[in-house]
Parts: sequence; structure tokens; C-alpha cells
Amino acid sequence: MTSHLTLTYVASWFVTLALFASVPATDSAPRLARSMHAAGLLLVANKADRTLSVIEPRTGGQIAVVPEGGVTGHEVIASPDGTRAFVPIYGDSGVGKPGTDGSTIDVIDLETDAVIHTFDFGHGVRPHCILVGPADGLLYVTTELDQAITVIDPATLQIVGTVPTGQPESHMLAISHDGKRGYTANVGPGTVSVLDLVARKTVTVIPVTTHVQRISISPNGRWVFTSDTEKPRLAVIDVATNKIHRWIEMPGTGYGTASTPNGKWLLVAMPDAKGVAVIDLATLKVVKTISVPASPQEVLVRPDGDVAYVSCDASHQVAEIHVGSWSVKLLEAGNGADGLAWAPPVSASK
Repeated sequence: MTSHLTLTYVASWFVTLALFASVPATDSAPRLARSMHAAGLLLVANKADRTLSVIEPRTGGQIAVVPEGGVTGHEVIASPDGTRAFVPIYGDSGVGKPGTDGSTIDVIDLETDAVIHTFDFGHGVRPHCILVGPADGLLYVTTELDQAITVIDPATLQIVGTVPTGQPESHMLAISHDGKRGYTANVGPGTVSVLDLVARKTVTVIPVTTHVQRISISPNGRWVFTSDTEKPRLAVIDVATNKIHRWIEMPGTGYGTASTPNGKWLLVAMPDAKGVAVIDLATLKVVKTISVPASPQEVLVRPDGDVAYVSCDASHQVAEIHVGSWSVKLLEAGNGADGLAWAPPVSASK
């Protein structure tokens, strides 16, 4: 009898697996896939499709495609518990160009793959980059038209403060690892604003060049990096002096940057060069260039440091780069793939 029950159970399990294999990736499969994996999820904001791709990292497959509630999301961040994603709806134009002025943030449930709430600023602000404060867990969102960072409580979805940047087009934000300082790349002015996130005030504005894009901070908190989009060079800002320490000559004009957690490498997307530059953070020199599909935008390094993801705007793909071997695997996403975020396993926060 026991043997018969065991065989029946095994048979039913294989039937379940067969049914799961036959279900489309965007139907009921995502929740089952998520219950079976323990690796986290890769989130991709697809500007042209106006969707959020949810990718299972082990297989590299999309397990959900979530329609956004507006035009259009460029960036995304996940809640630390892995249950929600936040997508600011920027508008239909590029930074500093005429177009609609976005005023909302989509809140997406990563279990049901649906927008469950829309936060409304009440006026056009062009919300763009969104981060979670490492010290306080609050959401920090660049709101360009207000020339500020808006601070939102993710639990209540209420604005709890603002931090002026003192500059227009404050497009991207980096936050120090202790959560005390913020740094914005102010695109058109070509400057970086240094912000006191505790006192919520501007500390200083650093002149960099005529036009900058993207920004990141080194794991040791010593350097801030931003790309000159008109010349093939990367600015290295010393956070102790709030001045440019040096320029790194690049094989192409840079864009998004991200460091590996061990502080060894900095990866820089180069859209026109269809490549990613690898910089040795000990020497601050480019040591390698990796070929990727056209128009790489943003770089995200997985928390374990083993893999870097690079969104490729023109190819509806994400390049998965294995750190060390520098081999590349391509993952399918959506048209206009841009902003990237990592959602940790839900169980990791429990």
C-alpha cells in the first residue's frame, strides 16, 4: 500500500511539472516559479514597451511582463523584502527635452505581477531615479522639475520630506553606504550636487563638464563616478574634498556605472561603442572592454558580485556578464530596456 501511494504521488508530481512546463511564462507560472527559486529576481524597466520585465536569473527567462500605468517608466527599485517594485513614470521625452511631465509612481506587487497602487505627486515633476535609503528604508526619488529629491515612506506612501539639489535636471542619484550623503548627476548643467540626506539640504554643487549622465559610488565610499557624455572620459570625484580627483580616459563615451561589491572592478556602459569598460579600482585604469548589444545603458551588479547585468536599449536584451571570466550571456527583456533592479528572495527578509 505504501509503495502504491508513493508511486501515485511521484506520478502526480511529474504531471504537475508537465503542466507547469506547458503554462505560458506570463500566466500562472510566475508565482510557482518564484516559490521554487531562492536566488532573487532581475527587474528591467522597458521604456518603449512601457512594461516591467521580471526575469528569473538561473534560467534567464522572463517569468512575467507587467504593463505600466503611464508613459513611461525609465527606472525601477525593489523593496528590501522582495515583495514590491516601484517604477517612477517619467514622461514621454528625454531629460531636458520638451514632452509630458510625469507625476506618478507605479507600485507593483511581485507576487501577483500587477500594479496595485499609483502614487501621485499632484503635479508634474518628471520622477526618474528611485533608491531605497540604506539607513532609513525610505524611498528617495529624483524629481527633476522640482530640482529636488523627494523622500517617500514606502509603508504609508506619503511624502515625508524633500532635499533640494540646487540644480535643474537632477536625473540620477547615488547614496552613500551609511545613508548620510546623496549625489545627483545634473545632466544639462554638467554638475554633481552633494546632498546632506539627514539635514535634507544641499552641501555643495561640483562643476564637472558641459554634460553628464548617470552616477555611482565606490564600495569603500571614497569615489563618486559620473560620465562625460560628450567626451570619452569618466570623472572620479573625491568625496572627502568634493572635487574632481582625476579623469579616466575611456575607449568610448560612458553612461551607467556600477562597482563590484569587493571593490575590485568598476563597469561602465558605453552606448556608442557597444561595449562595457572594466576599470581596475586600484589603479583607476581601463583594463578590458567587453562587447555587448547596441546602446548599453545601465549596469547592475548582483549582490553576490558574481554577475553584472547591463541593459541594452536598442536590442530588447540584457547582457549578463560573468565577473572574472567576463563571458557574456544575453537575456531577453523588452524594447527600450533601461533601468535595472534586484529583488531579493522574499524568504531572505523573513
